[in-house]
Amino acid sequence: MNKDLTQNTHRLLKKIQKILEKARNKVYRSANTEMLRAYWNIGREIVEEEQKGKDRADYGSALLEELATRLTDLFGKSFSSRNLRYMRQFYREFPKWNAVRSELSWTHYRMLMKVEKENSREFYLKEAITGNWSTRQLERQINSLYFDRLQMSKDMKKLMLDVDNSNEVMQSGNIIKDPFVLEFLDVKESENLSESRLESALIRKLQQFILELGNGFSFVNRQYRITTNNDHFYIDLVFYNYILKCFLLIELKTEKLTPQDIGQMDFYIRFFEDQLKQPGDNPTIGLILCTEKNKTIVKYSLLNESKQIFASKYQLYLPTTKQLEHEIQREREQIEQEKNLSGK
Repeated sequence: MNKDLTQNTHRLLKKIQKILEKARNKVYRSANTEMLRAYWNIGREIVEEEQKGKDRADYGSALLEELATRLTDLFGKSFSSRNLRYMRQFYREFPKWNAVRSELSWTHYRMLMKVEKENSREFYLKEAITGNWSTRQLERQINSLYFDRLQMSKDMKKLMLDVDNSNEVMQSGNIIKDPFVLEFLDVKESENLSESRLESALIRKLQQFILELGNGFSFVNRQYRITTNNDHFYIDLVFYNYILKCFLLIELKTEKLTPQDIGQMDFYIRFFEDQLKQPGDNPTIGLILCTEKNKTIVKYSLLNESKQIFASKYQLYLPTTKQLEHEIQREREQIEQEKNLSGK
């Protein structure tokens, strides 16, 4: 067979493949948009009809049941009374059609509607679009209280003030969650992990770990070697964030945080700033993942008010929502107590 012909065929095949993929994506987006529009309009019609009823609760319930029966006969199981309730809620939560983002599917929206707080729901919506989250990824982030864990970061007040400002969100302090939830490693609660085994487990599940880190991260290397005066040092994990335009250095600790850990990370950051940071890069971030943090060590170390060094606890299993909420509330109360004491 002619080699040139084979190469030309291959090149033509690639071009046609791109054309078809682009067309399919366009058809999918168009179909998805029309489906969302239809469900939104159905929700609007239900709400407007219910508002005409004298006793809205009884009238609405009876209306939905009768509608579900008839629509199911005509169009199938997608129009159960439960789904009609979702459509009604869809319209109530997004009363302006322009606020509905066609990048997300109906399943995405059903999950988002389970988030009660409006600012949390808006945050998940934007993150799902930016991060191109699948429905399973969105569900995992909601169940692990991704938004609430971010509130523990030092500059989270800015995020709470304006979740619409994406530039405000993507700052060094705002991407560090506490705690990190690493349940995707499938490690038994009773298993005694060494730092090297924890590192290997994270590398095996790198895609899930990057999702937990947040948007914009790309993996650089593990056991990244730096050398000074013939002495070699190894950083557990190195990432680069192309949105923040900075390196993220991660050290893994299978025990509680120590001052030596903080000093070690400070050394790594200073080396990167001097030797490896490129023109135009923002300051390097260091993250120490540990099993426990001592508030006193945090207070009287470089971690206090630092813009570059952070420490977060990690959990190897996904707690219940109540457990996570309790942990986050406890952290908030401790922070408020420290602020009150420092203000006296």
